[in-house]
Amino acid sequence: MLNFLKSILSTVLGMVIGFFLILFIGLGIIVALSEGDGETIVKENSILKITLSDPIIDRGSDNPIDFDILSMESKNKMGLTDILNSIEKAKTDDRIKGIYMNVEMPNASLASLEEIREKLLEFKSETDKFIIAYSEIYSQKAYYITSVSDEVYLHPEGILEFVGLAYQGMFYKGALEKLDVEPQIIRHGKFKAAVEPYMLDKMSDENRQQITKFLKSIWSNMLADISESRKISTDELFQIVQQFKVRKASDAVTLGLIDANLYKDQVLDSLRQKLNIEADEEIEVTGLAAYKNVKLEGNKKKYTKDKIAIIYAYGEISGGEGDDENIGSERISRAIRDARTDEKVKAIVLRVNSPGGSALASETILREMILAKAEKPIVVSMGDVAASGGYYIACHADTIVANPTTITGSIGVFGLLMNTQKLMKNKLGITIDTVRTNKYADMGSMFRSLTIKERNIIQKSVEDIYDTFVTHVSEGRSMSKEAVDAIGQGRVWTGTDARDLGLVDVLGGFEDAIDLAANMANLENYRISYLPKQIDPMEELIKDLTGGAKVSILENELGESYQLYKEVNNILEMDEVQMRMPYFFEIN
Repeated sequence: MLNFLKSILSTVLGMVIGFFLILFIGLGIIVALSEGDGETIVKENSILKITLSDPIIDRGSDNPIDFDILSMESKNKMGLTDILNSIEKAKTDDRIKGIYMNVEMPNASLASLEEIREKLLEFKSETDKFIIAYSEIYSQKAYYITSVSDEVYLHPEGILEFVGLAYQGMFYKGALEKLDVEPQIIRHGKFKAAVEPYMLDKMSDENRQQITKFLKSIWSNMLADISESRKISTDELFQIVQQFKVRKASDAVTLGLIDANLYKDQVLDSLRQKLNIEADEEIEVTGLAAYKNVKLEGNKKKYTKDKIAIIYAYGEISGGEGDDENIGSERISRAIRDARTDEKVKAIVLRVNSPGGSALASETILREMILAKAEKPIVVSMGDVAASGGYYIACHADTIVANPTTITGSIGVFGLLMNTQKLMKNKLGITIDTVRTNKYADMGSMFRSLTIKERNIIQKSVEDIYDTFVTHVSEGRSMSKEAVDAIGQGRVWTGTDARDLGLVDVLGGFEDAIDLAANMANLENYRISYLPKQIDPMEELIKDLTGGAKVSILENELGESYQLYKEVNNILEMDEVQMRMPYFFEIN
């Protein structure tokens, strides 16, 4: 027994020592990185390499130790702003002679890729530098963004995916029935598809109609962009897809989608020729992640006290503080308030990338937007998705800017409660008994069904919130309530359609929104202030060592099923009344 206890004690002691070793090593890395200037040295006659293999988010992390503390692997999330700024710098950096794109499966949504593509087009039109693309495999997203290149090459045995767009939704009605769980749904908006997975086993006709419309809108936009770059008509491109004409690498060349089938060594030889270097000479390459730290002397602006505040509203909307990946009403409201009361801030750009969430939290944020609008110009820049609650917080801006492929609208409200009474009794043998002081004390309990009166009470609450939503949009967009309701009902639109309907003012990207804000504030020279302040690296480390470790383990163990786990967890934590998009909303 004594030996057993010694063994247990030594094991525990070893784990504690190992934990603190990891902690001290991590702290050492922080100190080492924070003491260095982190600036990348770019050699003469270099190329900028773009792969887009890491996840692309609106705002990159300033954390010097942005890695998973358990696996010690880098999280490597690229900020869209960093990518756009890097391409901008490369235009005037004499050391950078061109861009080499080696993109297979970009880890980004179409709206983000659209912004990067527009920036690459700008690079082409404003410089005499080259853009060359090569890959062994081009996913559809990869081909969309690389089609902007001067020359697009594909491996002789490579693959080009060019098949059109598809959306697949997951429905849980059958699973809930097997578990004896009753979803209790109250909604306003016949297109409010966020609740359909719990009440149907397939899409409703209305939902299928709206998804078909915005898929076609996005696809038309993609084909138009590819058509312009490759000088192939959109009708011809559509037939290439419709008849599945690209079945091997050589077909892509014959059809004009690709310039040539080359091996990697041949592409490198082509790059050497463009750089005017010998066949055996090494090509100097700088990646995007490193190039973002490059500082160009000539790009330094004259100091000014005037600022434009960029406020990032990223993730699902809920009450409380939130974090860098979730919109907490307290944190974002405070950021807007800080920008409003800062005399140096002359204009505000709210960058929204959100499927929505809590109705109450959305209202809290909108209140600060209305107060800020009364004092200084406010422009909203919509990212990949700014729908439901994400549109709610944006609707009072002076100007709303969206990408053509942005998903927006979804002006609708729903309530969702899960009754697990039969699950507890029939599957687990657990029964529930209740004592109440008042009739409605346990209304909304997950252990019984709503009564007719209770359902009517919640329905009235949903109707009131929907009316408030429509009223805000009506006032913010200078439209009648009837007009808003006609295009509301929970229906989802692309940025292009939303512009035509009056929900969006301008089609454009993040940089366009900043330029608009500067013009509205009559600013020629200004600084950028980023809000809210990112979580301190030490807080992030502690989070990773505590709650973050749990998330990391679940992600690693569950793989693709982790998204389903997140969805179930969100249902358990959400408020009764929600403004949000369908959960698994991904276009393939």
